[in-house]
Amino acid sequence: MASLNHELFGEISYDLYWSGKQKVKIFGQERIVILSIDGNEEGEFQDAQKEAYINFVGNMENMITKIENAIFDYYQEVYMEYRDMVGEDEADRIAPIIENKEEMGKLVEPTQLTIRRVRKNGIRRIGLLFNCTWEIEHGLAVKIEDEEIVEVGFQDIVL
Repeated sequence: MASLNHELFGEISYDLYWSGKQKVKIFGQERIVILSIDGNEEGEFQDAQKEAYINFVGNMENMITKIENAIFDYYQEVYMEYRDMVGEDEADRIAPIIENKEEMGKLVEPTQLTIRRVRKNGIRRIGLLFNCTWEIEHGLAVKIEDEEIVEVGFQDIVL
């Protein structure tokens, strides 16, 4: 497995994609997540990927606030459906009724920040992946394009 100390991404290693570590503070909790970067074995990355990462990290507090709000809004749209699916006994554990976004920290855990390759359209793409209590199989993801949140849903929206 190849590894390098990249000037921007830090210590990363290659195994089909480059991975390292990234500190993220979300829902009041500081976490270390996997930093996953699409790139070739030589450790060459697109300028737009670097730019996406710089813009995200440089404005992380503001971006995280937007992500928290987007996740909370998404949860408000879907939680009743999950409560109905699991039944009364499991509902409060899997998809509890919550009043504010701060309570989301008990339901979601960030696992990965992914920096995707830029396609011909030139759009910078980042995904933030989470485990969550209500969707164990598909997880949760926030898709970010050109520093704007464009979608919240299953992890496959960014994978």
